[in-house]
Amino acid sequence: MNFPPKIVENAIEEISKLPGIGKKTALRLVLHLLKQEKDATSNLTSALNHLREDIEYCGTCHMISDTTDCTCRTITRDLSIICVVQDTPDVMAIENTHQYKGLYHVLGGVISPIEGIGPEDLHIDSLFTRIEKSEPKIEEVILALNPTMEGDTTAFYITKKLKALGIKVTSIARGIPIGGELEYADEVTLGRSILTRTIYD
Repeated sequence: MNFPPKIVENAIEEISKLPGIGKKTALRLVLHLLKQEKDATSNLTSALNHLREDIEYCGTCHMISDTTDCTCRTITRDLSIICVVQDTPDVMAIENTHQYKGLYHVLGGVISPIEGIGPEDLHIDSLFTRIEKSEPKIEEVILALNPTMEGDTTAFYITKKLKALGIKVTSIARGIPIGGELEYADEVTLGRSILTRTIYD
């Protein structure tokens, strides 16, 4: 007798490819799904298919959205400030602090010469275009990038370009540990970092 059966083994293999999930956790999840009604598995499969087929990226802020024009410009936000982040989880982390009411701009990564990622591979040019065409005028850009070498390189590049446009550039305070990631920071530390942001030099 072969255990687990090939069908189960294939499911475990695919689930274990998800971040933070090893083979043991994948096995537990597969066995859990097998105990559920078939509708539960069908609903999960349907939700995942819709996620891949129907999700869009906003053409303005580049966050995941239901449409190509999300609600990133609403009357409830401060339209004079843009917070620049690496990816969507960083937006969610900052939103959970309830300390920031401005706009966001998702770069989709950071500059990393070692990995062959340059400014042209990110949503940096669209940030500059967005600022130049903004109404009302953007008065401040907050750089909320991970405090890593790549994050600092990206911040330096953006700052140099924005200062030529006369834009105030600030950075979140270094309450976030060096080498840490925003999405894993606790809400109090992250909220305090937003409130005590500093001018980026």
